[in-house]
Amino acid sequence: MAVQPSLQGYVVEGLPIIKPGDDIAALIESLFNIQDGDVLCLASTIVAKSEGRFRTLESYRPSERAERIARQVGKDSRFVQAVLDESADVLLEKPFLLTKTRFGHIGVNAGIDQSNVGGGRILLLPEDPSRSAERLRRSLNKNCAVIITDTCGRPFRCGVTGVAIGWAGISALQDWRGKRDMHGKVLEITLEAVVDEIASAANLLMGEAGDGTPAIVFRGLRFPSGGKSSVFMPEDRDVIRPFLRR
Repeated sequence: MAVQPSLQGYVVEGLPIIKPGDDIAALIESLFNIQDGDVLCLASTIVAKSEGRFRTLESYRPSERAERIARQVGKDSRFVQAVLDESADVLLEKPFLLTKTRFGHIGVNAGIDQSNVGGGRILLLPEDPSRSAERLRRSLNKNCAVIITDTCGRPFRCGVTGVAIGWAGISALQDWRGKRDMHGKVLEITLEAVVDEIASAANLLMGEAGDGTPAIVFRGLRFPSGGKSSVFMPEDRDVIRPFLRR
């Protein structure tokens, strides 16, 4: 009996280098026929570029705190000031800057990118990635999902993986609580981070460095829709943050 694929992943090829003001939704539609039920994954870099999130280090005036941290981590104090400006909280100042962005994501250097930018500039993350995802979804005018991805390290593991920093048209979590396992036991705590799993799969197809394929479409994926769930751990439930503050 032939086995039919239940999930297909497509690399959207042919996207140009994105510039401020570019209509990403229109560019993708010109290259790929998005359908209802698809999941479009976009690297945060192209969304940030379209939104003009470029900055130059010369535009920053380092504070005393930025100067002190820069000496500890071996970074340009202007870059450190950019990280501080984009952060709502600083969890670690050394051996690297671990911060919480204003939209809730925790990562190194507030996700500020210096690769694939050029011209002596830096690239900030989208100001509100979920709002960006919703805007793109509406522009596509399809009953689809949009996930904005970034790469991020993880505690206790080597290497980076793709994670979701913004999403629309999809619930971030699949709630399995109350369901029964194969032995009839009721699940009590299982929340599946669906958007992160999809983002990680997308990162495999996007590649890294100069691959230049920052848009991936998944088709045939059954995903939880709607809802206001988030993968960002609320601070009052986070058992790690209090120890980092010490």
